[in-house]
Amino acid sequence: MNEGKYNIKAVSKVTGIQPGTLRAWERRYHILEPVRNDAGHRLYTDEHIRKLKWLSEKVQQGLTISQAAAILDQHETEPGSYPYVEATEMSQQEALFEELLQALLRFDEVKAQELINKGFALYTIDYMTIQILASLLIRIGELWEEGEITTAHEHFATSILRSRIGMVMHSFPHNGILPKVVAVCGPGEWYELGLLIFTLFVRRLGYEVVYLGASLREKEDDIFTVVDTVKPKFLFLSCKMLDNIAPTIQLANKLKAAYSNIEIGIGGSAMNGLLPDGAAPYAVGETPQEWNQWMSSRL
Repeated sequence: MNEGKYNIKAVSKVTGIQPGTLRAWERRYHILEPVRNDAGHRLYTDEHIRKLKWLSEKVQQGLTISQAAAILDQHETEPGSYPYVEATEMSQQEALFEELLQALLRFDEVKAQELINKGFALYTIDYMTIQILASLLIRIGELWEEGEITTAHEHFATSILRSRIGMVMHSFPHNGILPKVVAVCGPGEWYELGLLIFTLFVRRLGYEVVYLGASLREKEDDIFTVVDTVKPKFLFLSCKMLDNIAPTIQLANKLKAAYSNIEIGIGGSAMNGLLPDGAAPYAVGETPQEWNQWMSSRL
């Protein structure tokens, strides 16, 4: 029986992955499910270590952790055997991803824009926007959270990537038959990445989206003015920090009481895993498939 026997410190030493990163990977991507001992401490198996080493290797080769986790999730493998990514198939994409990442971290905007233009010439709009630009946003955010880059790096890179993603989003045609959507961060939230990716997905489906970002940080009541003006069918709130989930749910309840015809959804990492009281009716899910199903069932 392959039982848990390694604590997180030992696993970190063997794999070279910091404990905080390990916990983040488990929470965000559900990569591992370590057992816990009587004291509540994580215990990892040999299989967990093999999986982590494979993931770490792919990240070092240029994939984001989300890409590597998706590859792993899409393959049913025998214990100890993990999907092999053919170098000839991935090398060009990996090279573009890594070269663009390094240009952003050097504050080289000219080179970064040149590489982004090259990517749009080589790949479809969907692939370049989701697999390269949005994945880079995630990678930059992870590097910043892990303390590997400065806030200046994060702001510079995020500004460029968000600008290009925004240009693509605004180029998508609107389907006049579909209802309007409002997307905004929850109260106290400033981290817009998840909301931005969600908005990109919704706009790609043809919805007209009013993207407000983190505007609720200053005046929560403004959202009621927006709703009165736009009259959307859907309103989505994004919440990453657990401390902000309660006020986000409270705001959703107030909006639902004031506008009974609006469908309100809440997404973000704070909604992943065990849902807090009152959150279940608003949970939109974690994947594009779940988002699409949630919206389709409420049209």
